[in-house]
Amino acid sequence: PCSKLPSTNSKIPSSNWVQKITVQLFAIFAFATCGGYSGGLRLSVDCANKSESDLNIDIAFAYPFRLHQVNFDAPTCEGKRREKLSLIGDFSSSAEFFVTIAVFAFLYSLAATVVYIFFQNKYRENNRGPLIDFIVTVVFSFLWLVGSSAWAKGLSDVKIATDPDEVLLLMSACKQQSNKCLPVRSPVMSSLNTSVVFGFLNFILWAGNIWFVFKETGWHSSGQRHPPDTMEKQSSSYNQGGYNQDSYGPSGGYNQPGSYGQHTYSQAAGINKRAKKTNQNTRK
Repeated sequence: PCSKLPSTNSKIPSSNWVQKITVQLFAIFAFATCGGYSGGLRLSVDCANKSESDLNIDIAFAYPFRLHQVNFDAPTCEGKRREKLSLIGDFSSSAEFFVTIAVFAFLYSLAATVVYIFFQNKYRENNRGPLIDFIVTVVFSFLWLVGSSAWAKGLSDVKIATDPDEVLLLMSACKQQSNKCLPVRSPVMSSLNTSVVFGFLNFILWAGNIWFVFKETGWHSSGQRHPPDTMEKQSSSYNQGGYNQDSYGPSGGYNQPGSYGQHTYSQAAGINKRAKKTNQNTRK
């Protein structure tokens, strides 16, 4: 019998669009904690001549972390002259790549949720919807892994570049032992650490969603129908092989009553003849 094809009007499992809503929320958390970041640090330079000191040097920076464009003034402890310095490094590529992935993942999940709920027939038409969804899910899983790893490395570099002790080394006044340079406040990086965590959580969600999307494709349905067909072929070949044939009947050996009966009768006749000869000999 022909295997039954999946109905195009069957409802999409509610778990699919629930998962899409979940990844939307995690994508929002990812790009909000990274893209909305702004922080700063404060340094203190106490010169030997107190009138030249500056105890509150504020340095502010924010996303996308082009730190080489962050400028600040610092005293030189040589009269009233001040020097203009800037932080070191440009980490915008990894940060912007991470946020871009999060934004596009959110937009795609939102569109997929709308299709799941309101356009189920269009989604399953010619099996295009599930196949496209499967391919996009695999791509986003890979992008989340790459983007999160790149941003984790970029964040580590941002922490080093904004470390107050490292920034103090840029000041000429801090290279003189007569002057005292101290960090007053360090930047708070908790939200950026959270963004990295949400990045890898998004990777886990998208990678785990691959299986559920794959079940909606025709590949999964054809894979389920193949084993029964194979078993039917094996059983038919097994039946044709010998146990249901008449080879054990007229042409075989075990189910040949005619030949077996003739052979038995000839043996019995031979035994009777030998018995008669034995009796005659004993009489003589």
